[in-house]
Amino acid sequence: MVTAKVWILKKHFEGFPKTSDFDLKMIELPKLKDGELLLESVFLSVDPYMRAYSRRDMKEGDVMIGTQVARIVESKNPAFTVGAFVVADNGWRTHFISNGKDLHLLPFTWPESLPRSLALGTVGMPGLTAYFGLLEVCKMKPGETVLVNAAAGAVGSVVGQLAKIGGCKVVGCAGSDDKVAYLKKLGFDEAFNYKTVTSLEEALRKASPDGYDCFFDNVGGEFASIAINQMKKYGRIAVCGAISQYNNSVPQKGPYIQIPMVFKELRMEGFIVSRWNNRREEGVKALLKWVMEGKVKYHEQVTEGFENMPMAFIGMLKGENLGKAVVKV
Repeated sequence: MVTAKVWILKKHFEGFPKTSDFDLKMIELPKLKDGELLLESVFLSVDPYMRAYSRRDMKEGDVMIGTQVARIVESKNPAFTVGAFVVADNGWRTHFISNGKDLHLLPFTWPESLPRSLALGTVGMPGLTAYFGLLEVCKMKPGETVLVNAAAGAVGSVVGQLAKIGGCKVVGCAGSDDKVAYLKKLGFDEAFNYKTVTSLEEALRKASPDGYDCFFDNVGGEFASIAINQMKKYGRIAVCGAISQYNNSVPQKGPYIQIPMVFKELRMEGFIVSRWNNRREEGVKALLKWVMEGKVKYHEQVTEGFENMPMAFIGMLKGENLGKAVVKV
């Protein structure tokens, strides 16, 4: 009999999440039936979407939502062999049983030199968000100028590098000088610390006096309100997230975007990466190739220990991570 540890959402978050909002429980797993497999989580992801989706999709007492890289430890499903690694979407659990549906085997071309945790970051959902957001929503073209905020995070850091591969000028902003230095190391043309500039409007104008063709928005709020006025005519805005607003108890109000949207004939589109699930293999293959060629670099913020999941999650929401935040079991 296998005992799984699981993190439960004990109480819906009010404002910023607290460790007391979670509860660690033990669950006895039954024996496998034909067609099932037992998996053991090796790495688990903590992501901003969990904060927003927890209120929409979860009840108090549910296992916290999330994704993991897991190893198959027992199988009664001929399609899956013991020892293989998969990406699963089974929440904050150390062990779980699956019928094999909705599991994504890591590509057979995955090199031993690359950490498998990258399947949760640069070569996983965040990387795919950057890939399809730039190609399908922003529709970036060579020679254009791309702006990305939260640029040192899991999505933003890949956005900047893919835009450079696509022949664009890239401007990124982040919340610390260390993160800005990291962006320069990744090849961003311009980068600044939005917390220390005297005027965000002036900083954006200085970084690209001609304005921006594409804006990949992970933050929303005041930043987006200011950045939209710096867009070029016919500019495109991909709205990926709104981390500045997830922990607000009272919704933010205005300013309003209609005037710059109309005068500059902008296109703004919100998106969720699952729209392109049918092209997942294409995106993973491209991202893995660029990582192996050294064209896309990565950094992971690894927290050791399943018991530290809530701490890692809260730290990520506070912006303490550089690159992708993951938990190693």
